Amino acid sequence: MARMKAIEAAVCILEKEGVSVAFGVPGAAINPLYAALKAHGGIGHILARHVEAASHMAEGYTRAVAGNIGVCIGTSGPAGTDMVTGLYSASADSIPILCITGQAPRARLHKEDFQAVDISAIARPVTKWATTVMEPAQVPGVFQQAFHLMRSGRPGPVLIDLPIDVQLAEIDFDPATYAPLPAWKPRATRAQVEHALQLLSQAERPLLVAGGGIINADACGLLVELAELLQLPVIPTLMGWGSLPDDHPLMVGMCGLQTSHRYGNANLLASDFVLGIGNRWANRHTGSVEVYTRGRKFVHIDIEPTQIGRVFAPDYGIVSDAGAALALLVEVAREWLAEGRLRPRSAWLAECQARKQSLDYLRKTHFDQVPMKPQRVYQCMNNAFGRDTCYVSTIGLSQIAAAQFLHVYHPRHWINCGQAGPLGWTLPAALGVRVADPARKIVALSGDYDFQFMLEELAVGAQFKLPYIHVLVNNSYLGLIRQAQRSFSMDYCVQLAFDNLNTEADEPARSYGVDHVKVVEGLGCKAIRVHRPDEFAPAVQQAEAWMAEHRTPVVIELLLERVTNIAMGTEIDQINEFEDLAGSAADAPTAIAMLD
Repeated sequence: MARMKAIEAAVCILEKEGVSVAFGVPGAAINPLYAALKAHGGIGHILARHVEAASHMAEGYTRAVAGNIGVCIGTSGPAGTDMVTGLYSASADSIPILCITGQAPRARLHKEDFQAVDISAIARPVTKWATTVMEPAQVPGVFQQAFHLMRSGRPGPVLIDLPIDVQLAEIDFDPATYAPLPAWKPRATRAQVEHALQLLSQAERPLLVAGGGIINADACGLLVELAELLQLPVIPTLMGWGSLPDDHPLMVGMCGLQTSHRYGNANLLASDFVLGIGNRWANRHTGSVEVYTRGRKFVHIDIEPTQIGRVFAPDYGIVSDAGAALALLVEVAREWLAEGRLRPRSAWLAECQARKQSLDYLRKTHFDQVPMKPQRVYQCMNNAFGRDTCYVSTIGLSQIAAAQFLHVYHPRHWINCGQAGPLGWTLPAALGVRVADPARKIVALSGDYDFQFMLEELAVGAQFKLPYIHVLVNNSYLGLIRQAQRSFSMDYCVQLAFDNLNTEADEPARSYGVDHVKVVEGLGCKAIRVHRPDEFAPAVQQAEAWMAEHRTPVVIELLLERVTNIAMGTEIDQINEFEDLAGSAADAPTAIAMLD
């Protein structure tokens, strides 16, 4: 047993729980933690330029590698409130991150002290646990419980708020005997799995919806094994994208209102049975429950009991970790196949594959116009980036089009903020991914508005030598909101363009407003502007050469046509396709097309 400050014990526990790096911004109320980190020396630190960005860096770090838990640190008051968006994002997507905030001394709480706010109360709705530690001796137990909660059941974030006098108080603690608490996860029973497979055996056109819970459970290999055993078509959700390769014969498209494939929606609508594993039935995936569920039965497997029946009542629900459920499903399916109690659905699979291969279900990308159409950008990206590319994106037409046109081949190679979708998330998340995996090929994707929210974090990439490519598609519009405003017959307060007097007069970029090249270079990174499709591949080569030599992020900005509508709709059977295969404007309802 040793006598030490409570915050020194906390740092020992961080190391014992596997933390090797933290993201944050120092401040007066959290300086004791920084002093303890400096003295300890075993935990690195990345200095963010905005505290919200630190929370998104922690998210990217967690999402990139199985078993990671990102840690973000801020001082009292607005530092904690800044990180609420990151906590919400992590909570919504079942991502464990630990947020540590400083706090005013206990005697000054509730006295309107400078930067004293009840951050645990504010953060509680978007965390698994948020607590202000009022007794120094409880610090070790609180940190131990935090990691236990983040890893148990449905993963999620935790906030620990530490008054400065609690941090500095001395306690007895023995680091040598500390051990993490074992995580707890629910497991499907054999009887439950047998009933689910019995329902599947009665179907003629079954398919599997693979959610992000499969990736969280590091169970993608089991997913592929089960699907191959039963010749079962698989539709990944946006959060489950990459759980099997895009070119795998059993991958039959994504379903949804926006981030979907035409053949994915068609295959879902043709099915009569859906086995959903580790998914939420999110509204952008389903559209209305009536259309999505009509004519088919559902089995839903999820780690969180309250998810079963939350959106609609399945025909059968199982509370289980996705990995545990898949392992048992594989075991029982092998036995039943050998006994003739299950049969592969080869004919149904061939039907789904035919939809995928049919030209009727492809969207046109080969546009030669200048300024470029966004569809052509994704064609260029597919040609320039290999199967090992990890894409990072968050929200907007850029992300929606990416899901429609890009290809993902590995788990955790589509790093996406799914439910919350905060603008600005992409850049700091990409930096977190880079810290987690120094060797991975990372390509972030942003529209101009997402990029402008947290572009100051490029300085972090320059300072800490965190290279990656950031593809910036610039149409000087809030594109998704502009498209949504069509149904209100308006185009209001969504235009970002202005004549930038500091951009050269002969530059087409002048009328696009913000000169991203100058801003990026002012932050210590490299920027390359692309006007034409044939300039993209050379820009990627130039970016890779720059990163190899200078180890900073490189932004490739593509100037797009101002207005392009990306396929989406209000129901999965009513998606508006704005370009047909011949490249002419497709028919669309008058109410949607009136602003063309």
